[in-house]
Amino acid sequence: MNIVVCIKQTFNTEAKIVLDSNGKIEDKGVNLIINPYDEYAIEEGIKLKEKFGGSVTVVSMGGTTVQAAMRTSMAMGIDKGILISDPALENTDEHGRAVVLAKALSTIPYDIILSGRMAIDDCSSQLAIRLAEILNIPSVSSVIKLEIEGTQATITKEIDGGTKIVEVALPAVITTTKGLNEPRYPSVAGIMKSKKKELKIVTLAELGLSSEDLTPKMNVVKHSIPDARKAGQKIAGEPAQAAQELARLLREEAKIL
Repeated sequence: MNIVVCIKQTFNTEAKIVLDSNGKIEDKGVNLIINPYDEYAIEEGIKLKEKFGGSVTVVSMGGTTVQAAMRTSMAMGIDKGILISDPALENTDEHGRAVVLAKALSTIPYDIILSGRMAIDDCSSQLAIRLAEILNIPSVSSVIKLEIEGTQATITKEIDGGTKIVEVALPAVITTTKGLNEPRYPSVAGIMKSKKKELKIVTLAELGLSSEDLTPKMNVVKHSIPDARKAGQKIAGEPAQAAQELARLLREEAKIL
């Protein structure tokens, strides 16, 4: 089985967001990690290889820093990687990135494509679905159980208030979420082996694309930091008096009663 796992490198969830003088998010000194939802995709890809044989390829986009995340996925058990690196990627959106990713995947065989249900930095949940549309294959999002028999996949996915079971024919794009599996930690032996695994770096030109192919459908006007949360108010006195004062504040100041 040919398995592809698409990952993104994101800020650590505890990183402090700072804007530079141009209103862009500053990434200097920030700890970068594999997008947490993508870790479930990595684990599921490795499990599929262990069950059915074949190989797992990790694919990502970005600069040289992304290689660290890709090597970590290789230390977990992924076989090889493809990094699409080009300055033009900084000026595109989810549509443009899906075009690039689809072009890259057209150069390799795949039976299933796995990715996290969303990236924790932009939370757009678009890229995998756009990719499936361009490749003209089915997609299923927020998967918590995946069973494959032949070229058919039986999938349990999260929906509002419950779960849903669907069947799709492979190849397909599957987005993963918490509950599907428990991602493994890289072993010392895995870390050593990952340094020797193939990591191919390609540019847009090598994929037959140019910056014009990445013209964004959406432009970010600006970023802004939320206002600091105001300190809470402590109400003193006996419980009955405090309750009356709380009701007054909610009615007269907060105006929610």
